Amino acid sequence: MESLPDAATFSTKLKNTLIQYHSIDSDQWRVVKKTKDVTVWRKPSEEFNGYLYKAQGVIDDVVNTVVDHIRPGPCRLDWDSLMTSLDILKHFEENCCVMRYTTAGQLWNIISPREFVDFSYTVGYKEGLLSCGISLDWSEKRPEFVRGYNHPCGWFCVPLKESPHQSLLTGYIQTDLRGMVPQSAVDTAMASTLTNFYGDLRKALRNP
Repeated sequence: MESLPDAATFSTKLKNTLIQYHSIDSDQWRVVKKTKDVTVWRKPSEEFNGYLYKAQGVIDDVVNTVVDHIRPGPCRLDWDSLMTSLDILKHFEENCCVMRYTTAGQLWNIISPREFVDFSYTVGYKEGLLSCGISLDWSEKRPEFVRGYNHPCGWFCVPLKESPHQSLLTGYIQTDLRGMVPQSAVDTAMASTLTNFYGDLRKALRNP
């Protein structure tokens, strides 16, 4: 069995990193994609030589239902068009686990299918929830996938003050896809993937 992190220490550090991202001044972000429902920004990552992406949009459902669709579990595979498999490798407690998942090829397979092994943690944040994750250095690899690496990522979901049955969902994603992928392809894929994520999630919540 792989050596696993001390869950309590690891999860606290991860949560604090995401809260730090959430407090970055707005003038440090540059808009890279904007649709009617979602805005995506980016800034240089401090973790690797790529970008930290931020996405934000309003979802027409309550916080718990939204986060249940995002965090690891059978729900996620039903609606996320990018994800092709998801297995829970280890449960620490109800809100904390290690998962392995795979993603489909993107941009006409310029970006081939990827595999990730992530530590995932969901915790209360203000009036809502934070579901966050980070990749582990998991030695067992499958040759048909390139192993990608997620630096600290997460989704903040809080009720809208003026409309509590709606939620403001804000994501922070910094994924090192690894392999021989041009940075321009990564940038195109990340912005589109994030806007598609919101679209897929909204459809899933409208048609449970």
